Amino acid sequence: MVDAEPNYANTSFMLVAAILVFIMIPGLGYFYSGMTSSKSALSLVFLSMLSLAVVPLQWFIWGYSLALSPTGGPFMGNLHHAFLMGVNNDPHPNAPTVPSTVYAIYQCMFSVITPALALGATAERVRLRPALVYLFVWSTLVYDPIAYWTWAPNGFLNKAGVLDYAGGAPVEIASGFAALAYAMVLGRRWGLGEIDYKPHNYFNIMLGTALLWFGWFGFNGGGAGATARAGQAVISTHLAAAAGGLSWLLLQYRHERKLSSFGFCCGAVGGMVAITPACGFVSSWAAVVIGIVTGVVSHLCVEIKDKYWFDDALDVFAVHGVGGLIGTLLTGAFADKHIAALDGTTVIAGGWINGHWKQMLIQLWACGVGAAWSFVVTYLILVIMDRIPYLKLRMDPEQEKLGSDVAEMGEYGYEYINGSGSNHGSTFPASDDSSQYSNGAQKGHPVVRHDDTNIHVNLGRNYDDIAFPMHAITRVEVPTPRTVEIADRE
Repeated sequence: MVDAEPNYANTSFMLVAAILVFIMIPGLGYFYSGMTSSKSALSLVFLSMLSLAVVPLQWFIWGYSLALSPTGGPFMGNLHHAFLMGVNNDPHPNAPTVPSTVYAIYQCMFSVITPALALGATAERVRLRPALVYLFVWSTLVYDPIAYWTWAPNGFLNKAGVLDYAGGAPVEIASGFAALAYAMVLGRRWGLGEIDYKPHNYFNIMLGTALLWFGWFGFNGGGAGATARAGQAVISTHLAAAAGGLSWLLLQYRHERKLSSFGFCCGAVGGMVAITPACGFVSSWAAVVIGIVTGVVSHLCVEIKDKYWFDDALDVFAVHGVGGLIGTLLTGAFADKHIAALDGTTVIAGGWINGHWKQMLIQLWACGVGAAWSFVVTYLILVIMDRIPYLKLRMDPEQEKLGSDVAEMGEYGYEYINGSGSNHGSTFPASDDSSQYSNGAQKGHPVVRHDDTNIHVNLGRNYDDIAFPMHAITRVEVPTPRTVEIADRE
């Protein structure tokens, strides 16, 4: 155990950073919810919130000890700190000026967001109850080992000299390749190729991006304490996000001649993904280069997604998996020993710019090991779960048509309309007002009427009619007293 007095400035800084990382988790939910159809939007936010509940309990039981035990072997931590035993005022070797309680909660936020990242690939078709089991098991068998190899004092990648400041392999590569495995096991979305799945709420995407961007300053900056190195990490994070967002935006403009908020947000997130392993090692100009390269490459991966044999619904692999690989590799090229020394204690040989040519091979090894472990173990976890009663991973086709918000939660993300607006139909919840309405609608019973050109649906008192062009409608049904189904013309 390291014998050092806590530094109150560093302690306060890391606590604030942990709170900033917390903000990223609902931010991720909003980001994902805007990218999917409205009938699955609520469930994407809910999955992120579930990770906030499930993973901290796993972290308390054994996650912290397995991932960061200072006395474990080269492959996995031990259970000496299970149930956070011995986590108190004494510091962890990775943060010698901060109480281990503070370091534990800071690292806990990393473990929470990582499995939630992968779930974006499952949008529109994943069942929520098995996802609860997945969050716990995946954190134990995938995140904890990779985090241990990378950051724990005795981890074999750490011993080999890998440079990963804030989670290129444990967070980004692990979540990206887990998303790839989850998408392959689930299969393609119902109607993909016939139905044009598009983002339903660009405001949510931009709100989620803003929360992620804000929280990423704590995610990347918190590990260095209150030092100049933390300042450089935050600067690099911001520059990479800006460069990634603009490079993606301009590439998309080249095709569409429109400035896409969606493209900008995806590029900004991709830039922050790539700078995550590098932010505490590289100078500002290198952060810009990393952001541009990631924005371009990730955008190209999304452009060719129709050629994939898997259906990554929200491009998690292209942004996090590919972005994590790029950032981890380019850290080997641009790592500067003078930047690392800004905290007053860290000494590294640097990367290619310091003449340390071997570093790229170490980074490549970390990429390969992290990607392979995450993909293979995640795939095995999901295949086994899918064969266990009550843990079937995918919704039935009829549930997919209805949407996971209603099918899995029995709740609507929006009061008036719950549907993607695509050609497979839309479902409209009826009013729950208790009185008789002047327009004829009673409690729970919508009114459907038509004129020569439109079909009108009224959901109750104080609601305006929703009009649908007659020529575009093939069927109107009231399957339950609480819903009206409108089938669009194919």
